[in-house]
Amino acid sequence: MALFFKLGWYFREQWRRYVLAILMFVGVDLTDMLIPWIIGQIIDHVVADSLTPELLWAYVGIVVLIALAVYVMRYFWRVLLFHASFNLAETMRQRLYAHFTLMAPHFFQEHRTGDLMARATNDISAVEMTAGEGVLSGIDGLVTGVLVITIMTVAISWELTLVALLPFPFMAWYFVVLGDRLHVGFRDAQERFSDLNDYAQESVSGIRMIRAFGQEANEDARFLRIADRAAEANMRVAATDSLYDPAIFITVGSSFLLCIGSGAWLIEQERLTLGQLTSFTMYLGFLIWPMFAYGWLLNILERGSAAYARIQQLLETASAVPDTGTIADVPTADIAIDIDEFSFADAHAPVLRNIHLRIGAGETLGIVGPTGAGKTTLINLLLRFFDAPGCSIRIGGVLVQQLTLHALRDAVAVVPQDAFLFTASIAENIALGRPDATREQIRAVAALASIDKDIQRFPDGYDTLVGERGITLSGGQKQRIAIARALLLDAPVLILDDALSAVDVTTERNILEHLRTVRADRTTVILCHRLSAVEDAEQIVVLNHGEMIEHGTHAELVSRGGWYAQMIDYQKLERTVESGR
Repeated sequence: MALFFKLGWYFREQWRRYVLAILMFVGVDLTDMLIPWIIGQIIDHVVADSLTPELLWAYVGIVVLIALAVYVMRYFWRVLLFHASFNLAETMRQRLYAHFTLMAPHFFQEHRTGDLMARATNDISAVEMTAGEGVLSGIDGLVTGVLVITIMTVAISWELTLVALLPFPFMAWYFVVLGDRLHVGFRDAQERFSDLNDYAQESVSGIRMIRAFGQEANEDARFLRIADRAAEANMRVAATDSLYDPAIFITVGSSFLLCIGSGAWLIEQERLTLGQLTSFTMYLGFLIWPMFAYGWLLNILERGSAAYARIQQLLETASAVPDTGTIADVPTADIAIDIDEFSFADAHAPVLRNIHLRIGAGETLGIVGPTGAGKTTLINLLLRFFDAPGCSIRIGGVLVQQLTLHALRDAVAVVPQDAFLFTASIAENIALGRPDATREQIRAVAALASIDKDIQRFPDGYDTLVGERGITLSGGQKQRIAIARALLLDAPVLILDDALSAVDVTTERNILEHLRTVRADRTTVILCHRLSAVEDAEQIVVLNHGEMIEHGTHAELVSRGGWYAQMIDYQKLERTVESGR
């Protein structure tokens, strides 16, 4: 029952719906209680030979009116109750999604995608059942049970009621034992579902790689093992759950046996009429539903409690990068970076050290270096994907920690090397950051990214649907669409994280010339391995093992003969060999 208290915030929010639904429950139960009494009265009239046609039709009319009233009230309480439970699911999913969007990348490294999906779908559905069918089972079962026992005790025979209820304490004890087993079982079953969901998601995303390496059979076997574990966990839950019904039938059957035996003796003693015993047994039949309701309630509560705990675990996980900034606007596009030393929490050595840069608005900064040099880490600090006490990074003279996360994200547009496209049209993918953009604006930025002509060749043009993650497009096309998407934002700072690696040199030059034209007063940061992308940059930084080993313009770095000059010569030779000249 603790889960109902944990959901108290929602019940208070939706108290009108729940109060009206409960009143409908009570109305239905009170109305239903009249049926056994009417049947008992009819039997007593028959035994006394006093039943007239007029009286019989009167009773029939009352039963018809009761049926109509029950029908109407049942309809409205279902609408009220289940609307409230569906709304709870929607609210919790919105909270989870909003929470996910505020989490730093470290959160998604710790939690598998499939597990997050399982908690946002399967677990929330379990909590939704608690707020809907759980409330129904609990309130309706309680009201029905109290009314039935009260009527049997007060209106018929308290002695017969005590005898009939003798088996019920044993059933209550049995339910408590089963409830503990169910909680453990449901928790395990939901964990196994997360494993299954995560593996299925990963396999579908990597299906081309699986086929390329001929691993279909191995992956099938692995999936079968995970599915078997999930099925076994659910079977254990089903085995425990299946013990409820026999316990209820044995209890109710024993109660009927005691009721008939004791009732016959009371009739013989003339302390009970045949009509009263008939009504009593019918009321006793009404107790079957509360027993089933209680068993079902325990099932729902244990499932919901395990699910709610998993959901709360996510919601209570604080972001490694709290949104504590108060400044909601970036005044200018200049950037100042001062990093004495930065290390990850679990690292043994600094990842970055002694990096001091000043990039004026309208300038282009090139960041190059070997793999693992710290280029992406530096950009992640600028984007505030993680905080570093010993680092000072400012945009427009304002520390990134002082900016709200929304303002910081608005100020910086990023084009990653692995461009992510959604399953939507090309136009919708380009307009992701500005859904209200016109087709002319979309085409304008596509032209700047040198992708407009490619799109026009597609049968449906900008309305062409791309597959999941842009699977129907080439790598270069995806990168250029991602660049167009970033340009449409017109952010003060644009970061190209090796975003030109899949395009040819000519296309690269066209895109960079367009960028210099349209972003004359804005800052551009280019991370790359192909150094031709940064030749015209006002500043070029060479990183190696987290340190700046070179800093200057293209001409200055070439004249020094260091790593940059060596890579320039190597890449020129590589292009010459490729061209065959």
